[in-house]
This record gives sequence, structure tokens and C-alpha cells, in this order.
Amino acid sequence: MDVRPYFAVYPEKDNLIHKLVSFAEIPEPPLFTASHAIEDLKEEKVTYIDPNLSPAERVKEAMECLPPDLEAVAETTFKRWTVHDFWKAYKSGETTPLKVAQKFLAAAKDSSDSHLQMGFFINYDAEDILRQATESSQRYDRGTPISVLDGVLVAVKDEIDCLPYPTTGGTKWLHKVRPCTDDAICVKKLRSCGAILVGKTNMHEIGSGTSGINPHYGPTRNPYNVNKVSGGSSSGSAAVVCAGLCPVALGVDGGGSVRMPSALCGVVGFKPTSERLPSSGILPLNWTVGMPGIIAGTIEDVLIVYAAIANDTSRYPYKALLPGFNLPLLKCSHLLSDVKFAKYEKWFNDSSVDIRDCCDDALQKLSKHYGWKTVELTIPEIEEMRLAHYVTIGSECTTFLATHLENINFGEMGYDTRVALRVYGSFSSREYLNAQRIRKRQMYFHNEIFKRADVIVTPTTGVTAYALKSDAFSTGELDYINGAALVRFSISGNFLGLPAVTVLVGYDKGGMPVGLQFIGKPWSEATLLHIAFALQVLLIKSYRKPEVFYDILKGL
Repeated sequence: MDVRPYFAVYPEKDNLIHKLVSFAEIPEPPLFTASHAIEDLKEEKVTYIDPNLSPAERVKEAMECLPPDLEAVAETTFKRWTVHDFWKAYKSGETTPLKVAQKFLAAAKDSSDSHLQMGFFINYDAEDILRQATESSQRYDRGTPISVLDGVLVAVKDEIDCLPYPTTGGTKWLHKVRPCTDDAICVKKLRSCGAILVGKTNMHEIGSGTSGINPHYGPTRNPYNVNKVSGGSSSGSAAVVCAGLCPVALGVDGGGSVRMPSALCGVVGFKPTSERLPSSGILPLNWTVGMPGIIAGTIEDVLIVYAAIANDTSRYPYKALLPGFNLPLLKCSHLLSDVKFAKYEKWFNDSSVDIRDCCDDALQKLSKHYGWKTVELTIPEIEEMRLAHYVTIGSECTTFLATHLENINFGEMGYDTRVALRVYGSFSSREYLNAQRIRKRQMYFHNEIFKRADVIVTPTTGVTAYALKSDAFSTGELDYINGAALVRFSISGNFLGLPAVTVLVGYDKGGMPVGLQFIGKPWSEATLLHIAFALQVLLIKSYRKPEVFYDILKGL
């Protein structure tokens, strides 16, 4: 695909941003961050966790929230190995972290060989992985594992600092001007629990796209069909979890970048409330809309990692504003009562027929089994919100990169990234300010919605994974039709800082995964995870094995 004509001309006066953002008369004052007041949510079936506990202590508390018989809950023809499975295998002596690490390295090599070229990783260091695994094995030998995460494999998106690796942001140059000198806070917390950090996963260059096609490190292929996209920008993190290489991975979500690839790859993607997780040590490509997120095969594993990496009081400048830290009691035999889903029918249906059918069927199952209700309503000005988010994320990206762009060779960037930066750099201060006025306006709309319902429900994406096109592999991809469909339902989670989670609910006619998304009230992560777990319990027996899958624990 020849994309050069795209950056010959940018139609300054004939585009939706100018029509709906630039010259709009918006009475609301600008809101520059998606911060939320602390409210007494009165969440059901939760346990309060002291946020000042160590990460390992919080992981222990999270394990107390899980059903006592995980095997019975997760009984299915297709088995994804969980954090609990690894811990149990290590404790029993059935295998060791070192043996698992060795099998992981063999699988990682196989996935990158010419017969697959999955494009999962930008960088991994076998020597460092084996060192971590040896130390973890020794702790188990002594009977002193740090936590249930000790020896568990965790991959990290290459937008997050994790030693000994450079942080490239999916580029060939960014790590040269911004060296990685320490672990990000979320990585430090996982390391303190004994997790094995297995490398930096592939991503869309500077997070500027949704396909996961990177012209420098190759496209990340979808494990359900290697000829289709994995989604982005946290493409590698979602794909390695889907393919069984790791039970858990970290991503970064600035515009659905954790939830979109998770949905396309059939795994769980979780983005908590803005400021719930620490952002220190993450590339500040979009600091008011982006934050780390968690990708895992199950809700239970999301909960464990969430407990480990959530902020403690030292990360909040104003202690009086520290939100309560609740974890859902998934072991309760009685689930939440009287849950109300907000559904905007016209928006919900702006997706493919297969996606609508799968998502509607999932909602019907929730209603039938738990008595939960759906409330039909309208969410105003969705297109204005999408464009305001685009102006915001683009302006913040170019602001961060501004000091470097004058000194780099644009030939080191994919064409799609060059086009994105050209567009981002065209936004004016008036457009940025109006975008923040729209943010304030949307905060009001969503607060009103949450007076009538507990969560907003949507498909996670408007389309399932589409075909890779080889002519984009060396240039990057400009597919704004599919890109807009992928990001369609993600924006409020980022622009308004709301918690959101995607769960696998079925497959399209071609066998590609479909995700359903729940968007919650600020700080309602426990409720969201409870709802997502309830849905997972109903559907997990129908989950299918990906075309590319590595059974890391089997046969050890």
C-alpha cells in the first residue's frame, strides 16, 4: 500500500475535528485530567485491602478472594494455565520455574522462526530469564517462595521500563534518546513478588495505531489465525497470553490499547480507573488518557496482578483523596444483586452482525442466570468525544516527542507513524482547549448515566480481527475504516478515566474471538471484576484453543 499521498496534504478545513471540535461553542470549562472524586460506592461482596500492604501481602489477600476449587470453576475442554496452576506445580515439585523458563524460551524461539513469524517480542534475554528462574527455583527448594506469583512468567509491553531492556516504544530510535535506567513502578511491584519478567512485547510504533503491524519488528500475528491482525497497540502482550506463553502480561491503554487486542485475541483486558495503577516508568506518550493495564487468560489472574501493582498511599499526593481499595469476593456463592447495565442500542449495534449476536446472547445469559437487567438509554455526543480524545492523545504525543523530532531521521519511522505525527502536530491550542471542554461535558453525561445504571455495556470492538496485508509490513498500515471500528467503544475509558474490562463471549463465523466490554463508575474495579467473572463462569466451557498455542506446563 502506497501511503505517501496521505501526508502530501492534510485537509485543514474539511474534516470532522474542525466541524465538531475546533469552532464549537462549548459552555463548560476545560477539564485537563480525568481525575475523580472519592465516593462511597457501597460495593457488594468485596473485601477492603490496606493499600499500604506490600505487593506480596496484597497478592495473598487476593488469593483469599478466589473460589476454593478453581479447577471445578474452570473445568473446560480447553485449558489455559493460570497463576494458581503454576504455583501449585511449583509447590508440589511437579516442575520448577527453571524448567518452565527453558520451555518458554524454546516456545519463544519457535514462534519467531520463519514458519510462524508471530512477532510476539521486540526483545527478550535468555540469560536474564534463566537467572530469574534459577533464583525462583531456589526459593521453592528452600520452601520460601515470596508469593503465588513467584516463578510466574509475565511479559511487558515495550512502552514500560523493565531492566535490562531498552524501552523502544516500538521505534528504532526512542531508546537512544531516552535510556531505560530503572524498572517502572508496576514492574518493580511484580518483581518484588517473585514474578519472572520475560521480555518486551511488540507494539504498534509509538502506540499510534490499532492493527499491531510494526514495520521495524514485524506484525504481531493473531494466534487464532496467523493471517489476521492481533490488534494494538499492546499487540504482543495480548498475543503472548493468547498463545499460552505467559498467563499474564502488562500493556498500556491510551485509547483502548489493552482492551482492543485482548478482544481480538480472545483474552481478558483490564484498564482500572485513572490513577489506580502507577504510571511512573511508562513512556508519557499520552499522560492524561493513558495508563498501564493488565492482560490475562482469566479474571482470576487479572485480580491477582491488579492486587500486586495497584497504587499505595505513597503514590497519592493528597492522602485524603486516596480511594478505598476493594477486591471482589469471587468465592461468594451468591453473586451481586440487582445489577443494571446501561445499553445505548444505536451505538451497541454499530458493529458487525456476528459481534452483535454474541454480545446480545451474553447479556441474555446474564439476565437469565443472575436476574440482572438492561436499561436502554442514550449516550450523547459520542462522535464529539471520540474526536476530542483524538485531539488530546495526539497533542500529548507530539508534546512528549517534540524535543526529539527535530533531531531524528523520519526515514526511521513507518509511513503510518509519519502521517499520524503530521496530523497530531496540526492541532491548535484552541482545539486542545475545546477537547478538554468536551471532556468536562462528557463527565457530566456519564455521571448522569451512572445514576441510572451500574455499568455501561458495549461490544469491545466493532469488527473482529481482519486480514493482514503483506504490503503494509514494511510501511505500517493506514486502515482508518477498520481502525475506527476497533476503537469505537473504547474512548470513554481513557478520556474520562473510567475502569473497563473486556471478556471473551464468543466467535464470529470465521472463528475469530468477540469481546464484550463493561465500563464502570470511577473506582468500581471490584464490581467490574465480579461481573466479568460471573460472565466468564457462564461461557468458559465454550472457549476454543487458538491455532498457535504453547502448552507451557504440559509434559514437564
